[in-house]
Amino acid sequence: MNTFAACSHFNPGSQPGMRCMLVILMFLLVAVKAEAAQTYQWVQYVSDGLQARLITDALVCPAAMVDGESVPMQIRSTAKEEFPITVCFLPLAGKVKNVSIAGTDLPLPKAVPQRILVIGDTGCRLKGKKIQACNDPAAWPFRKGSALVAKIKPDLVIHVGDFHYRETPCPVGNTGCAGSPYGDNWAVWQEDFFSPVGALLSTAPWVMVRGNHELCERGGRGWARTLDPYEWTSDNGCLQSAQPYLVDLGGVTLAVMDVSAAEEDVADKEQSRFFAKQLQDLASIKTPVWLAQHRPIIALEGTTPKPYGDNKTLALAASMAMPANVQAILSGHHHALEVLVYEESFPLQLVMGNGGDELSLGVPPRSDGMEIDGLHVKRGKGMIGVFGYTLLERSGGIESPWTMNSFDYDGKPLLRCAIKGRDADCR
Repeated sequence: MNTFAACSHFNPGSQPGMRCMLVILMFLLVAVKAEAAQTYQWVQYVSDGLQARLITDALVCPAAMVDGESVPMQIRSTAKEEFPITVCFLPLAGKVKNVSIAGTDLPLPKAVPQRILVIGDTGCRLKGKKIQACNDPAAWPFRKGSALVAKIKPDLVIHVGDFHYRETPCPVGNTGCAGSPYGDNWAVWQEDFFSPVGALLSTAPWVMVRGNHELCERGGRGWARTLDPYEWTSDNGCLQSAQPYLVDLGGVTLAVMDVSAAEEDVADKEQSRFFAKQLQDLASIKTPVWLAQHRPIIALEGTTPKPYGDNKTLALAASMAMPANVQAILSGHHHALEVLVYEESFPLQLVMGNGGDELSLGVPPRSDGMEIDGLHVKRGKGMIGVFGYTLLERSGGIESPWTMNSFDYDGKPLLRCAIKGRDADCR
């Protein structure tokens, strides 16, 4: 006999009846709490394979259904005052066919993905005098854009870094950002990324790339707890640059590099040697390689008094050891859309940092013939002042050619490029 049936035998006003009703009330509260606790769930690539992750306000992790069997999730990070959440994870073996949490199926990788979505620099900027109107969908359209892109149902999502931007308070009286949280805490991470990303989070597996906004003095703690592809070991968020991890895209290998702390204006020789060794190790990969790293190596941010936008540390590393099999670099950091093909033997640089943060206006629309850090731009396209996303697409097997299609958040085409090796022909 269940609890509800047993309680029907007691007078509600009697002491046993009151106790019984209290048990029922507690049961209902626990049930509601359990249902409300499961807030965000997704699948992401990590340093040793693939994981399902879950953010919950419960103190324990639920079980997931894996190919029809119940498997308990493990705790990645526990609740703390500024992060009143539990982050759970579950390693996924390569032969897993079905995974669900609380009845919701999670997406699993496709052997040969056809549509790869790339977004970057998506948060809303609040830092000192740089104030973005986070409450205005036109000024910060990431929520609207995520809803649009989720309907496209990509096979994979790559975020090229900079999730966290709300660092200082919204000025008093500014209605554009009034009520916004700030700092490295769960309220900001939820407002800047998890809430606006919405359905897109569970539409496809993700590759998360750490940006400079995820360094320890900025959003490092939230990154380490929730999205970092490496094991969580510390709450200070001061993570060291880690070894790259690889993602099989079917005929192309994506190498995810953490260059978030690479010194930009002056070459740090010790860092350069570190990154050069990582690049050198990629030479043994038998397929073409795409790098996914937040900071571009050599791109264009402005032209006065001369072209700039390169990273001196990464450029030195590339000059020491850039393998011939590295064909393209997928980056953000510059808040614009850029495609750069070089005269010299150097990978195609794609910059896709126009996902939501305050846009850059310094990228030249055409950069053919410009020289930056010893490289000459053969063909260069830039689009400024427009928020949007990019799809890397193919239709067929691993030998099929790739096309880059970029759109604004209304779905209007911005740029279309045929990609071949280190070259791109854009219209």
